[in-house]
Amino acid sequence: MANQKPITTTTIFLFLPNLIGYARVILALGSLAVMRYHPKICTWLYVVSCLLDAFDGAAARKFNQSTKFGAILDMVTDRCTTSCLICFLSSRYPNWAIFFQLLISLDLASHYMHMVAMLGSGQQSHKKVGKERGWFLNLYYTNTRVLFIFCAANELFFVALYLSSFPLKSPPYLGDVYGIPLSYATIMAIVTFPIWLGKQLTNVIQMVQAAQVLAQADVDERNGKLAVEAAKKK
Repeated sequence: MANQKPITTTTIFLFLPNLIGYARVILALGSLAVMRYHPKICTWLYVVSCLLDAFDGAAARKFNQSTKFGAILDMVTDRCTTSCLICFLSSRYPNWAIFFQLLISLDLASHYMHMVAMLGSGQQSHKKVGKERGWFLNLYYTNTRVLFIFCAANELFFVALYLSSFPLKSPPYLGDVYGIPLSYATIMAIVTFPIWLGKQLTNVIQMVQAAQVLAQADVDERNGKLAVEAAKKK
């Protein structure tokens, strides 16, 4: 049996899922570059970048190329692209700027605390959530269809708000709701809103449960030290 070459950091960086991750970053940067001027081009670049998120995970599982670096790259790319779009929305909808700032804060805090809690528990990926974290988070992270629907609806809702901030040159008449003229973007926002709201509630649940896991780790550590000190005094 031929000797296999040793794994190096370059090997990890060139794993297929990570290459897909780099492509996501490039597409996201392209969408940011044209975000102010070309909504259609920006939307396509942004949506493709988000869709590739489903393929990097599938590639990691198929080729046994799941890595800690890839998991972090995936999460950081998700958080950064969404945050950048929300930052732009705060400039387009200045009266809602504080609300958008709170959404970014919730998203970053929730996922960072969750990541630290999972890695502190010995897990290689933030998506390996056991049933001890509750049935909902377990379903959310272990069922790929549920995760895709929530994440896709979340991004499409923000994309709909982005597109709605641009005046349409020749909008098709699709009726109106309470005096608000409908366009494809407004319909997309209405359809995805319930799931988007569910995604924000998921962030809250995730943050609360991660706080409990981290606090329990502190409790176990301190009680362990107290037990050692008590044993020394005997």
